[in-house]
Amino acid sequence: MLYIAAERVRRQSYNILRAWGQSEDHANITADILTETDLRGIDSHGLSMLPVYQEQLATKLNMQPDIRVVRETPVSALIDADGGLGHVPAHQGMNLAIDKAKRAGVGVVVVRRSAHFGAAGYYSDMAARAGLLGIATTSARGLALVPTFAAEPVFGTNPISVAAPAARNAPFNLDMATTTVAAGKLKLKWLNDKPLPLGWALDEQGQPLTDAKRAFELKNITPLGGTRELGSHKGYGLAAVVNILSATLSGAAFQPLRLQREDPAGPDNVGHFFLALDPTMFREAGEFEQDMDEMLDYLREVRRADPAQPVLAPGDPEYAAREERLREGIPVPEKLDGLVREVCAASGAHYVLTGAA
Repeated sequence: MLYIAAERVRRQSYNILRAWGQSEDHANITADILTETDLRGIDSHGLSMLPVYQEQLATKLNMQPDIRVVRETPVSALIDADGGLGHVPAHQGMNLAIDKAKRAGVGVVVVRRSAHFGAAGYYSDMAARAGLLGIATTSARGLALVPTFAAEPVFGTNPISVAAPAARNAPFNLDMATTTVAAGKLKLKWLNDKPLPLGWALDEQGQPLTDAKRAFELKNITPLGGTRELGSHKGYGLAAVVNILSATLSGAAFQPLRLQREDPAGPDNVGHFFLALDPTMFREAGEFEQDMDEMLDYLREVRRADPAQPVLAPGDPEYAAREERLREGIPVPEKLDGLVREVCAASGAHYVLTGAA
């Protein structure tokens, strides 16, 4: 395992994005989001996505998109991402939702014709840092989630994130896939030569699969809950809700039908949903944040099942990872370093991850 300073990881991401044709402004935003994601320990959605994006350049991604608002009201907007990577239109979408919420109390922005946008928690956190409640959801390009009682996938991992500000504490931040795990977790197990836990993924016959490389190739992932007896129907239902908010509302694709009706190699038309809500519509200024502090403090003091393992509030693992990685560097498996080198060679980007700056 290599440990690389965050600024060097960011510089490497920026170099690759610029070599792919992104504008300076777009590359700066995207590199910032990728690096912040790695700092928070969400390794499946940061630097490790660059080899995936490299494979999509020819047919799926527009690296010089014309991102524009195509419909707008005082509390809502629809953004067309023009087939580009999702980070920039998502960043623009949540910023627009925040601006509207500060003026009108609530802002809702949806994005269509987009692509993978990274970790949903980054965008909900933007709202929380602005003193607002934030919700971010996204549909996905690949089919991964196998519905309860089904034998084939129909949704992606369809994540949802909810963040809320506090006064003394870091924001509450729930960021979760509606599958048992995100597809990137399968990739990380493969990159680190580790088997999968039982219940994460299924083979073509719907049987449990522990071979991480094979599981990442198939991407047949169980809904949150794993089995019907453990509540997989709830994860399946949440995935459908995320698809409604992100794709159906924005006019983005329902992927199974897109794959039937269009060239599967073409743009994926992913959709995103962003909501920002001002708590002062319901409470006096500061009251909500004080109550959040009390709740977060109480959660962390709940009697432990294991004295050595504290009870955590949503967001705690990511905030702890960020502090540690700012000190010690972002862990990069040697296999991933090799893939980044290949991307640099293919794109002409200057390699700086472990080499000379």
